Amino acid sequence: MIRVIIEREIAEGLEQFYQSAIVDLLGVMASAPGYLSGESLVEIHRPNRYVVITRWSSEEAWQSWFYSSERQELLSAIRPFLQQDEKITLLEQLIYDRVATSGSSN
Repeated sequence: MIRVIIEREIAEGLEQFYQSAIVDLLGVMASAPGYLSGESLVEIHRPNRYVVITRWSSEEAWQSWFYSSERQELLSAIRPFLQQDEKITLLEQLIYDRVATSGSSN
């Protein structure tokens, strides 16, 4: 499983238009193969900065959605509101060997 963080900065004054347009994108993404969950957030002190955090079954599932014609088409609807290109970060959870660390006496 991976998490994907998408950061978008919207031109000031266009936040409401962005919020209306993003509903369609999020709805279609939710039915994409490998999509597990997600949430959309807005920065409290910068109301034109949005962060979407999603969980995917695999990087391949994310890549399939990322390059899909559906995403590209829906992204074109929000692109006019963006101040710059979206920033995307892919993350995977670290797995620690708890057996090895539980025996240390530091």
